[in-house]
Amino acid sequence: MEKEGGEYPENRRETRYTDVPDSVRQEGLVQDSAASEAWHSDRKKKRGQGEYTIKDYLALPEGERWELIDGRLIRMESPTTVHQFICAKLLTVLNSCIDEHELPCLALAAPTDVQLDMDDRTIVVPDLIVLCDLKKLRKKLVYGAPDMVVEILSPSTQSRDMLWKNQKYQFAGVREYWIVNPDEKKIIVNLYTEPKGAFVSRIYDFEEKIPVAISEGKCEIDFSEIKRKMEKLYGN
Repeated sequence: MEKEGGEYPENRRETRYTDVPDSVRQEGLVQDSAASEAWHSDRKKKRGQGEYTIKDYLALPEGERWELIDGRLIRMESPTTVHQFICAKLLTVLNSCIDEHELPCLALAAPTDVQLDMDDRTIVVPDLIVLCDLKKLRKKLVYGAPDMVVEILSPSTQSRDMLWKNQKYQFAGVREYWIVNPDEKKIIVNLYTEPKGAFVSRIYDFEEKIPVAISEGKCEIDFSEIKRKMEKLYGN
């Protein structure tokens, strides 16, 4: 059982909730069909957004995808097949490069819980991460900021990934953040290497080879191959 920065039970269903806060139900974050077993019986006080903790997150119904960001519960929609295709390709290439060059890193795809701020108010589930400080790896989650994060945009996540998570990842200590836009076939790469909150940002398209900065020139992603396969599967 992991206890650093908040309890993380081995069995996510060992705590249960019976009272769903009205604010959560009103925002559509919990379906009424699942609400009856969603919340712990010892939480009589109703909570509002911004007040939830890891214990609340862990007691949500199995099979649903959520994130907890600064005490706010955010429901995640199921990914599209395009999203999953891109994620699988990136994961394969990154882990192949890591193995080839014997880098002390590991690439992991969602769903992987990341206790980003090492507190009890934030658990994010990035689409893909690269972790090089393997002391942060736990059996149930990653405890602390990954070295690299990739998010693949969808209409429901675009503003969160572009704005909110951009700031969260930067100030938590992520070094490299890729934002992949399958619809526009663009990739934004943010490198958080500058002092005082500044960062370097560059936009690539799906015809380019993109270097992975944290690999110091050893790894790159050829998005032209991903684009060709996407067009074969889905058309233009």
